[in-house]
Parts: sequence; structure tokens; C-alpha cells
Amino acid sequence: MNQKLIIRLGGAAVAVFVLAYAASPLLAARSLVQAAKTGNEQALERQVDFPAFRASLKDELSARMVAEMRKDDRLGGLSGLGMLLAPTLVSGAVDAFVTPQAIAVMVQEGQGPKPDQAKVEPEAGPKPQSKPESKKVRQSWGYRDLDTFAVTLTRDDQPDEQVSLLMKRRNLFSWKLAGIDLSAPE
Repeated sequence: MNQKLIIRLGGAAVAVFVLAYAASPLLAARSLVQAAKTGNEQALERQVDFPAFRASLKDELSARMVAEMRKDDRLGGLSGLGMLLAPTLVSGAVDAFVTPQAIAVMVQEGQGPKPDQAKVEPEAGPKPQSKPESKKVRQSWGYRDLDTFAVTLTRDDQPDEQVSLLMKRRNLFSWKLAGIDLSAPE
């Protein structure tokens, strides 16, 4: 009788652990989205790994900029020079752009920065919440792997463009926003 009770309690403990392990990114992602929607800068600062997020955004924008330069026939021989300068331009812009306010706007509007926005001025204060042309932003959530969870944002008016915010596991139950994927849906 005691052996059955021990087995049941052990099974219940394993089930609770697995449930908490699987649900922890959902709770973290919901918390991140809620903080972004309410403009809670302190909560966003706790939930974002800014150095990792900046590095990821720099890689994404540099790759996009280089791809666009390769497609642009007007640049001719200057495209090679542009490809060499692209990471430097993107780096400075991203360093100025990635703030809690910018992440909040990204989540609210469902749009990432574009590679042609090389010059970005940091905002003096939070953006006004009223948006006359407000479009619905759809969210989809899912694991990319055991340590990466994606919150994918897609606007109704731009279904071919999406922004995936990548949350990375920091320990068994803790997650932080540490990356971004700006690639188009497949």
C-alpha cells in the first residue's frame, strides 16, 4: 500500500515538474507582451537580455540589408562597398534603437525595424498610445527547440511580414527575450 502511494506521489511530482517546465515560457511570454502593451519599462528591462537582443537584431538587419543590396541593380560596383559598411551602419542604429520603449512599440505594432532605417533618434519619452490606424496584431506562440520559445507577431494588414521574438531559457523555469527573427513566413 505504501509503495503504491510513493509511486503515485512520484508520478504526480514528475507530472507537475513537466507541466511547469513546459508552461514556463508561456508565462514569461505573456508577461513580456503584457509589460509591452502597458509600457511597463521596469518589467521589460527585467525580461530582456539587451546585449543578446541587440546582437541578434544587428545580425538580422545586416543580413537583410546585404540581401537588398545584392538585388538592387542601381548600385552597380558600389554594392560591395555598401556591404562592407552595412554592419557599421546597422550597429550604431541598433544600439540607439533597442530600448524598453522600442521593444514595447515592436510588440504593440507587430513590426520590427527595417534595414533602411539607418539613422534612429532615441525617443525622449514614451510614445502616445493612441494610434488612429491601429491594425490588429496576431500572436502565435511555439517552441523552436527546448531552450528557445518564439512569440510570432503578424499584422492583419501585412500578412507576409512577421516578427518573431525569441525567448531563451536561462535556467529550468526562467526565460528572457534574447533574439529576434525577421524572416518572412515559409
